Amino acid sequence: MKKLLNLLNENSRLTNAQLAVMLNKTEEEVASQIAAYEEAGIIRGYKTIINWEKVESYNKVTALIELRVTPKRETGFDTIAHRIMQFEEVESVYLMSGGFDLAVMVHGQSMQDIAMFVAKRLSTLESVLSTATHFVLSRYKEGDVILTTKNEDRRREYRE
Repeated sequence: MKKLLNLLNENSRLTNAQLAVMLNKTEEEVASQIAAYEEAGIIRGYKTIINWEKVESYNKVTALIELRVTPKRETGFDTIAHRIMQFEEVESVYLMSGGFDLAVMVHGQSMQDIAMFVAKRLSTLESVLSTATHFVLSRYKEGDVILTTKNEDRRREYRE
């Protein structure tokens, strides 16, 4: 039922009845399969993607922080990754290949907030060797959702 997972990934608001029609299955079969995926940890949650730039009076800054860390002998990168995940500013943590070890997506109210988070809380952790912070200036696409602003819509109209 990979098709079920693809449909849910595209739109998690589809009802079991809608999914059943799309998959030529019964609602009970769909509900049972979804429950099995949730139980097995294949489906980890459901998420709404919000274009925060369109929400009036909402200031939110996002940054990608590259970390070089020293892995622990028994647990590798897991211990430091789990420690970093506990900070409320942290949205996601990824183990990476290449020039740095971990990529951390964080949110704050301002660039200064994120800078203080990196300086006072993240870089002071045992195992952290260095950090590099990259601020997100504009979001064009998140997941399968294209995010546009009025200016981008106007530019598109002029090209057509």
